[in-house]
Amino acid sequence: MFLIIAPVVAFCVFVARHLMNEFPDSWGVSVMVVVVVFTVYDLTLLLCTSGRDPGIIPRNTHPPEPESIDGINDTGGQTPQQFRLPRTREVIVNGISVRVKYCDTCMLYRPPRCSHCSICNNCVERFDHHCPWVGQCIGLRNYRFFYMFVFSTTLLCLYVFAFCWVYVIKIRDADHLTIWKALAKTPASIVLIIYCFLCVWFVGGLSVFHLYLMSTNQTTYENFRYRYDRRDNPYNRGILNNFLEIFCSAIPPSKNNFRARVTLEQGLQQTRSQSREGFMSPNMGKPIGDLEMGRKPVAWDEPRTAADISDLEAGLGGMFEEKEGRITHASPDLSRDELPAEFVEGRAGTHSRESSFIRRATDPMEASFAVSEANAREEANGGKNVARSGSH
Repeated sequence: MFLIIAPVVAFCVFVARHLMNEFPDSWGVSVMVVVVVFTVYDLTLLLCTSGRDPGIIPRNTHPPEPESIDGINDTGGQTPQQFRLPRTREVIVNGISVRVKYCDTCMLYRPPRCSHCSICNNCVERFDHHCPWVGQCIGLRNYRFFYMFVFSTTLLCLYVFAFCWVYVIKIRDADHLTIWKALAKTPASIVLIIYCFLCVWFVGGLSVFHLYLMSTNQTTYENFRYRYDRRDNPYNRGILNNFLEIFCSAIPPSKNNFRARVTLEQGLQQTRSQSREGFMSPNMGKPIGDLEMGRKPVAWDEPRTAADISDLEAGLGGMFEEKEGRITHASPDLSRDELPAEFVEGRAGTHSRESSFIRRATDPMEASFAVSEANAREEANGGKNVARSGSH
């Protein structure tokens, strides 16, 4: 906002004020009025772009229903069912098959053209890009306002640039000076001319680039990934219809009520209960990176992990322990008193390898399993020590 308001204020004070009397029939007043009105319009579009919900898809409180079930354990017993969601799904858009991906953070399959923004940490419909200048994602519900803002800023730069030269020419003709001497008499005009010249390349180039994207019905993200270089674009409906879709179609209502009070939902408990039953996401046990954003793999979602790591250890850790025929969920007292000596000796023999295994476990899920197993081994060793001290 400062980058827009400050130049306009300087233009009104040092340029437009002197031009008010330079045109017949009070036309000089219109120079001031137009720049003020256009600046208010430009700032309104900026606020609409920044303050509007770009199309955030609400997160699910529990994963969708799984489609596949993994098998039987080595001992012949039935393991707790391990539900693994497929990483992608195929949907048909205008007769063309489009692949959609599962989002571990939002626990949903992203609709076509949707992507998870790593900055906002939300899935956004028709994700175009995250604009740091407006501090907001550009998506389905604010793309038209974003383009109108960029285009109007381009026009504002051209307007200030042009009338600064008009003022310089007026000075040259009135005082019969060269163009360089006329520029020297109005330093503010020199600064505004250079500033607008530099800015118009940025916002003007952005306007032309998005004009091309709208004509072909692409998003910035899709264009950077070259998705439609070798195959048809299922969303391209022709130049006219593409522009009508952007500027004349009804904006869908927001799927979020940001003013509602947060309530404890039953879905959280459902998520935890499903974790205990052996639910596995497509990326369980792997470093999770956002495939849409093309960023480096990052750890499991930290806020969700902090809340559910104990449940994941209890559920998933118990599932793997049971597959290996080991006793789980035993209290320290029970493990000291009731574990057989042979079982204790077997576990004590593997204790020396636990630290190297934990160090090698770079994935948070594997590390949690290793910590859980290490704790059980330490409990077993404690029982062994108690037995020896009793015999002495």
